[in-house]
Formats: sequence, structure tokens, C-alpha cells
Amino acid sequence: MRLPDFLGLGVQKGGTTYLHALLQQHPQVFLATPKEQQFFSLQWGAGVPGYAARFAAAAPQQRCGEITPYYVFHPLAPQRIQAVLPGARLIVLLRDPVERALSQYFHSRRLGLETLELEAALAAEPQRLAGSAAVLEQGQPHRSHQQHSYLSRSRYAEQLERFQALFPAEQLLILRSEALFSDPQPQWERILEFLALDRMPCPTLAPVYAGAGESQSVPVALREQLRQQLVSTYRWMEEVLP
Repeated sequence: MRLPDFLGLGVQKGGTTYLHALLQQHPQVFLATPKEQQFFSLQWGAGVPGYAARFAAAAPQQRCGEITPYYVFHPLAPQRIQAVLPGARLIVLLRDPVERALSQYFHSRRLGLETLELEAALAAEPQRLAGSAAVLEQGQPHRSHQQHSYLSRSRYAEQLERFQALFPAEQLLILRSEALFSDPQPQWERILEFLALDRMPCPTLAPVYAGAGESQSVPVALREQLRQQLVSTYRWMEEVLP
């Protein structure tokens, strides 16, 4: 069976679509389609043979991978990945925590997944996510855990610690989304080295942003409130990322 050599774990609204588009341009990479396979999160019951079939068309010399941004947040994904892919290389893109949370909110609004106004949705988040871990442990999806987890998904340290407990540091590559967007070539070179791919210039692609810039309308005072709620994440990022 062919199984992935690498995974893009997330984060949601952190640039994984752009990463997927870049890697598609490398001849030594085979990416499963569609982009978000969700095997280690929502489709675990499909079984490993069925998952492996999604990579059967890869050429022998290609490295297989897939990118599902829910993996980094799903509490069962780390153990599942370690059980099936103990040697996999794992890539995480981390965006500014407040901008990521706002982007997810407006993403849910555009898709009709969120009916509450921004401040009401943020206030409702703890109650919406209450009991989600127990539901996920039973192998069931939890709608709000996936769709209404705005601030929770921006608490990166808690999510990465689960992977760091199971995988050695050399199997984890953590990058800043903003660095990949603003100056992609150095980050691209890090990705190629991490995945043991032949060097090639970074493809000339525009960063992929979904949305119409709705978050620009969010007041500065509310942004600062959110930053204070996520201050521990900002401090953690300063320690682990250059």
C-alpha cells in the first residue's frame, strides 16, 4: 500500500490552500484529491486500505501527501496519525491568531454555517464546544467543534503539544503563514529540504485568500480584546518561531 510520506496538518485559514497549490507544482509530489481528505478526523472508519487507495496512482519516485487543516485541531488525529504514519513528515502553518479566528468566523458566515453576529458567536463558543471531546471520542462528528471553534483553534500551543508528545522534533516543520505569503522562496526552500525534494524555484502563484476582506471592518478595540484572550498563544509563538 502507498501511504502518505507527509501531511499538512493545518491550521484552518492559515494558508494550507496556498501550500497545496505550491506543492502541486513539484514533479516529485503526489497529492491526494480533493485537498482535504479528513481520514484521520472525520473518515477514520473508512479504514487504512481505503485511505491507501487514494495514493495508488502515485509514481514510485513521488512523495505522497495530503493536506487537511482539521487534523491539527482534532484531538484524536495525533494518535491516529502516529499509529498509521509514525515516520510521516508533518507541516503546520501558523497565522496571526486573531486574524485566523476572524477569518474563520467570516468563512463560516459566507458558507451559511454561522448565524450569530461576531461578538455573540465568540461569546457562545465555550458553550457550543462543551462536551465536544466526548462526542469525538465516540467516533462522531461535532458540528461546532469544526465550524464554530474560532478562538479555540487559535490556541496553537495546546494543539501542537499533542503532536510533539508523539513525534520527534525533526518530523515537525512549523512555519509562519505571513512569511510564506510575503517572501515565499525561503520558506519554500525549507519545505523542500524538510520533504527531501529536489530544489526548484518557488512557483509564482498568488497567495490564496478566501473572502472579501470582511475582517477589516472589525473594530480595533475588539481586536485588542481578542489579542488579550490569546496572549499566551502570541508569547508561545515568539518562543518557538523566529
